[in-house]
Amino acid sequence: MLGRWPGPVEAVEVPTPYGVTRVNSCGPVGAPPVVLLPGGGATSTVWGACAAAGLARTHRVHAVDLMGDPGLSVPAPDRAMRTPGDLALWLDAVLDGLVPEGRVTLAGHSYGAWMAAHYAARHAGWYSPRQRLARLVLLDPTQVFTGLSPRYAVRALPMLVRPTPGRIRSFLAWETRGAELDPVWLRLQDETAAFPTVRPVTGPRPDLTGLAHFPIRILFAERARCHDSLRATAVATRAGLPGAGVRMLRGVSHHELPLTAPEEIVRLALA
Repeated sequence: MLGRWPGPVEAVEVPTPYGVTRVNSCGPVGAPPVVLLPGGGATSTVWGACAAAGLARTHRVHAVDLMGDPGLSVPAPDRAMRTPGDLALWLDAVLDGLVPEGRVTLAGHSYGAWMAAHYAARHAGWYSPRQRLARLVLLDPTQVFTGLSPRYAVRALPMLVRPTPGRIRSFLAWETRGAELDPVWLRLQDETAAFPTVRPVTGPRPDLTGLAHFPIRILFAERARCHDSLRATAVATRAGLPGAGVRMLRGVSHHELPLTAPEEIVRLALA
């Protein structure tokens, strides 16, 4: 899927205490940096549509393969990430490796948004996010403002316990309500069934008071089945985040993002 990205794509390997993290970078060197975290089970390549929708013309785009997920990041054999604090240390090392100085826009989708929110909230007290984060972007975040839908969790369980291409496609067809999905991306999802993933880091919702220190853009998918999007939007709007902008992406589901509606995502949150 990297062949669909605009211009040359540079593969960067960033050493961290938890292993070597693969990052795909494109866009003008010296432009404002944006670091993109995919959802769980996805790879950095899902952000190509946003890069091609104009983001890579105005920003230096760094799309990250999550440690232990499908992709080319290589976890350390003797040190695993187990807590949100470990995730913060890992992301510190990634940001320092990619952008040694200055601030970045940090964006995440789904589980990646949960990670980004925890990172921002964790650093809010002892390390001003104004020195590291210029902006936080949460694209249909899960487990941040509301919990997962029980029905969604039950439908996902067989795919998580014993993933097969058939189970993955059946779940995606249900969650996206039969939407036409990118065939290349679907084939990549088939391949993830055989990927030796590690247990993902889980934990509580992030402390929302820690997100009030800098601009934040929150986009929810109207047709998402992972949570009640209207309720999540209401909770985010009432959260008392002075720098927040909360919007709804109409007509799209959770797992269609960020490949679907990239122009709107870039315009509303990333530009």
